[in-house]
Amino acid sequence: MAALPLPPVPEPYHLPFHYGALHNIGVDYLVAPGPCHDLLAKRHPGLAVALFDGMACVSLNYQLYFAQYPGGGGITQEVEINVIAHPQFAEDRLPELNYGQYARGYDQTKLLGIARMHVLCDNPLAIDAGRRLYAEPKRPGWFEAVMPSLNAPSVREHWSVSCRRASLGPDGMSRHDGELFAIEADLVGLTPEAVINTPITGYGTDEEGRLLAGPLNVHQSYRFYALDDRSAERVRLSLGDRPDRSADAGVTQQAGETGGTGEAVDDLGRLVGTAPAAGVWTYQSPPVAAHHRPYYVR
Repeated sequence: MAALPLPPVPEPYHLPFHYGALHNIGVDYLVAPGPCHDLLAKRHPGLAVALFDGMACVSLNYQLYFAQYPGGGGITQEVEINVIAHPQFAEDRLPELNYGQYARGYDQTKLLGIARMHVLCDNPLAIDAGRRLYAEPKRPGWFEAVMPSLNAPSVREHWSVSCRRASLGPDGMSRHDGELFAIEADLVGLTPEAVINTPITGYGTDEEGRLLAGPLNVHQSYRFYALDDRSAERVRLSLGDRPDRSADAGVTQQAGETGGTGEAVDDLGRLVGTAPAAGVWTYQSPPVAAHHRPYYVR
């Protein structure tokens, strides 16, 4: 079998892409596999749903990150709706894992990865890069988020993310009223574990139907919160407005991609339903400098 060429890196992009800072919360749900199988067959036919004691895993992944460029810097927010999956040919190469073992990084084959169903993002450049480099089904959205911060010590391990509708046009991104969905996680008082579960393999399917994989390395450990029936109530997912499909008119679609942000709401409801959260994982870049309190000279 001939070796495969590397996917192209179109101008003006360069890889690897370096994050200057990353703030990240993920919420995992163990769900019935049927809807995941159906959606994966439509979006990523080269992948199979990973099963953990017979259950599929749907993962929501919110990121706030900073990147520095030659001419300045940029801040991006995005959220992924993912199904944990693996290449169809690789099932006999994977260890048998339960969800807790997967979340703690036991799979070192890294064949288990995130099959991106929808990605919503507030940065037009990041949307273009995600589509062209990694075949992400990436669309515009904007966010209101509250997260722990050393600059507001009263906000302690309480995260909330509201994803809202946006559109791209000749003049850039336009924000619209209407919440698509929201995640709230009150982790105060819960004890996290330090876990190393990266690199995280992200799967995409390009316009020619080719499956590609791109790893994300995070250079420190995550904080993982294993949830039980009682603590699962600390995490709430709410679905909001389903926007008119006409709002997505004129947006270039990836192979296998249909609908738009409205379909993201539909799919999220179909995949997760009323399932309780099984686990939460967070990461926040440590500060690199601090500007201290002033003092009187005289």
